[in-house]
Amino acid sequence: MLTTERHEFIISILKNQGTVKLQELVDQLHASESTIRRDLVQLEEMKLLKRVHGGASLLQRKGLEPTTVEKQNKATAEKRLIANRASSFIEKNDCIYLDAGTTTAEMIPFLKEKNVTVMTNGLMHIPKLIELQIKTVLVGGTIKFSTNAVIGSNAGQFLNEYRFDKCFLGMNGIHQEMGFTTPDPEEAQLKKLAISLSNETYVLCDSSKLNEATFAKVADVSDAIIITDGNDEEAVAQLQKNPKVKVVTIK
Repeated sequence: MLTTERHEFIISILKNQGTVKLQELVDQLHASESTIRRDLVQLEEMKLLKRVHGGASLLQRKGLEPTTVEKQNKATAEKRLIANRASSFIEKNDCIYLDAGTTTAEMIPFLKEKNVTVMTNGLMHIPKLIELQIKTVLVGGTIKFSTNAVIGSNAGQFLNEYRFDKCFLGMNGIHQEMGFTTPDPEEAQLKKLAISLSNETYVLCDSSKLNEATFAKVADVSDAIIITDGNDEEAVAQLQKNPKVKVVTIK
């Protein structure tokens, strides 16, 4: 099979499945592993896919954002471990900003004994925070229904009246050159503001977010400590080529 035919086949599978394993391509294309790896490198350089641990996935569409329902059942074990590691950076009596998101939500059970004050724009966080009786301030603003986040100019004005020891953010894309990104410019502005108001910033992400870039830039990757599962060792290594970038992996 010609190289162009293999490339077309790989892209076709990705469009149908979203992800594909290296061994699956080897079996279906009857090609060597080294040949398929070379194909994936070429397609990644053409910005047609992203190589991940053990295979490849489609790049995210820049303005497309999954809903909370779509995200909450993905990489659940990794998110819990990432959240546990992130919570280890919190000291007793800290005032923290907890961003909306399914990974940051996993931090809440680890906050009970730390006597923290939480400010959040995540409506999905509120029931658990109430259940655990954690002192909480809810950001006021406009509700974004797809992600259950509070956003908008009013949210920014509200947030600007406070200062934080630490802030914990979710992110849709993390790229060594394009920085931290998210599909929604209004959410990007709120995340950027939270970073500026915090002594320390942590970005929580599973490895599927690495080497991705979405529509709106939040900050440079050197502006926060990245906590990830480390499954994509190559992507982590690329980030760490920049001496200013700090990456904490749970492995």
